[in-house]
Amino acid sequence: MIKKITQIAFVFAFALLLVSCKNTKQKIQEHVSEYNNSSSIKGYGIVSTAAKASLKDNKIEIRIETNLEENDSNRATYKESFPDLLREMIKNDQISASLIDEGVTFDVYFLAYNNAILAQQLVNKEELAVLEKDSEPNKETAKL
Repeated sequence: MIKKITQIAFVFAFALLLVSCKNTKQKIQEHVSEYNNSSSIKGYGIVSTAAKASLKDNKIEIRIETNLEENDSNRATYKESFPDLLREMIKNDQISASLIDEGVTFDVYFLAYNNAILAQQLVNKEELAVLEKDSEPNKETAKL
């Protein structure tokens, strides 16, 4: 009788363990839902932001919509400020480093009012390493 109870308890515990572990696709869906429910990016001309999951491709697309015109000046401005924004998004977990470690890619882009792309960046393991490296304080500057 005790052996039977132990077996049932073990099966129940194992089933509970399987249910509580989330796979990457579930984590992607959860991240997108959290982003869309709570995320707000502030900046010149930004009117909205939204995330969309592509489970088949292990990718999260983040659209940042602006009220700006599509022109060379706006394109240059956003391309220049884009790495800083990406670092801030990583810091705030809007771009999840843990999901990137699991092979998820973030496709982040700014759109003009007519949906033309002003700036775009894929953030994967390699790009994450570059962004994190560039955000470390310069040792020479730190000495000053």
